[in-house]
Amino acid sequence: MNLKDYIAIIPDFPAKGISFKDITPLLGDKEAFRYAIDLMAQKIENKEVDVVVGPEARGFVIGGPLAYKLGCGFVPVRKKGKLPRETISASYELEYGKDVLEIHRDGIKPGQKVFIADDLLATGGTIKTTIELVERLGGQIVGLGFIIELVDLEGRKTLEGYEVFSLISY
Repeated sequence: MNLKDYIAIIPDFPAKGISFKDITPLLGDKEAFRYAIDLMAQKIENKEVDVVVGPEARGFVIGGPLAYKLGCGFVPVRKKGKLPRETISASYELEYGKDVLEIHRDGIKPGQKVFIADDLLATGGTIKTTIELVERLGGQIVGLGFIIELVDLEGRKTLEGYEVFSLISY
């Protein structure tokens, strides 16, 4: 199955000159979605994974089913103020300012093996911040996986030292 067939390309969204890669057609097709999650699981089946972490919001959509498939837990990383219990936080730069991500302080236990999943790797800023949160809690990153990678934005350079894979490259 060619997963690119299930990605809608939206020109000039959210701003002129941007070519948005929309995964919602893939998510809406039961066979394509299952195939993508199964393929991600196959790529990490040789790793011991205690928990999958996914950043808000599409990381939930990818990470939750992946954790289920792997038979492990799922821990969300959310924007500031969205988690109800005690959290730790980290800020990161956006092209138009700063944002803050948080994780529950008890979400990752020291020594747990963590796989981080998201829909898209662009510059790597969100994932780098997610890594920082996991490692501050003592988690060991065993890999990073994405449905789509925008190669020209060189997000892998931001994530050097970590094992990274993507299912689709643009």
